Amino acid sequence: MSHSIAEIAAALGGEAHGNTEIGVRGAAEPAAAGPEDLALAMSEKYGEGLAEGRARVAILWPGADWRALGLEAAIYVPRPRYAMAGLTKLLDPGPGIAPGIHPSAIIDESAEIGEGAAIGPFVVIGARARIGAGARIGPHVSIGEGAVIGADALLHAGVRIGARVVIGDRFIAQPGAVVGADGFSFVTPEKSAVEQVRESLGRAVEAGDQSWTRIHSLGAVEIGDDVEIGANTAIDRGTIRSTRIGRGTKLDNLVHIGHNVEIGEDCLLCGQVGIAGSSRIGNRVVMAGQCGVSDNIFVGDDVVAGGATKIFTNAPAGRVLLGAPAVKMETQIEIQKAWRRLPRMMKQFGELQKAVSKLAGKE
Repeated sequence: MSHSIAEIAAALGGEAHGNTEIGVRGAAEPAAAGPEDLALAMSEKYGEGLAEGRARVAILWPGADWRALGLEAAIYVPRPRYAMAGLTKLLDPGPGIAPGIHPSAIIDESAEIGEGAAIGPFVVIGARARIGAGARIGPHVSIGEGAVIGADALLHAGVRIGARVVIGDRFIAQPGAVVGADGFSFVTPEKSAVEQVRESLGRAVEAGDQSWTRIHSLGAVEIGDDVEIGANTAIDRGTIRSTRIGRGTKLDNLVHIGHNVEIGEDCLLCGQVGIAGSSRIGNRVVMAGQCGVSDNIFVGDDVVAGGATKIFTNAPAGRVLLGAPAVKMETQIEIQKAWRRLPRMMKQFGELQKAVSKLAGKE
């Protein structure tokens, strides 16, 4: 599908100059752009690439002279990175899920399918499930009994939605995501070694012969509107009450949300983040890759945690964290500086020890 420069500029809230009737079929980096591509030269450092490519049109940085750059048209936007969201949405054709219900889909007769929903091959939808209007469900997706999927949802191939899970509108799940698996919850007849260690804060224990007994998950998962979850991400159902994900929250690939966890609105959790059971995460929290949160703690609103941060205790609202265990980012930077000084300090310490020993020997 071709889009004119005028159409793209209007969609992005930008300004178009030159021949705005030129059509493009895709976007590309300047050096790789062809005649039917929109070159993305959104900052001056990408300007040189325009001469290497064959683009006729581009999105340019403020103040750039499109004529001097040899272009036939250009678009200027107030915030280039934000414009990328609108541009990619406009150009993304989405997965090829044909309208209607594929003949190979297995849908329980008690399930409700909303108007305009598209259901792909080998989809299985359980009893009393409800699928919202305009939802798109890719191949090999399974949806458990009593689950509710909101309007305009997009479930990519191989997504698994468990029984009684409730999901809001405009939900997106990438391939292989699992929502509503049982929580990881086991108990022993007597206090386990783990329980004793927690009470003793690490002293040696003797638990004896014990076997683990499952605590079944009776709760479900509740997800608000406009939530997105990445490929192979797993969100466990609650033990009694539901695990909850707030409106607008985005989870990257390989994120694990444990049972009974509550995550607020507009959070951003990057790849391999793990949230242990019964922890509560506030609104607008950002966790970079491989962050971990211990069980039964609270992370306040607007916390930002850098990569691989491990949060073992409650974190107050607005705190910027880094390290394992997590401390204020500026404190962690000082700690890292001190680590780099340790070899030199140990050498100096050894020299001081020798000097003191000599002085003591003379006395």
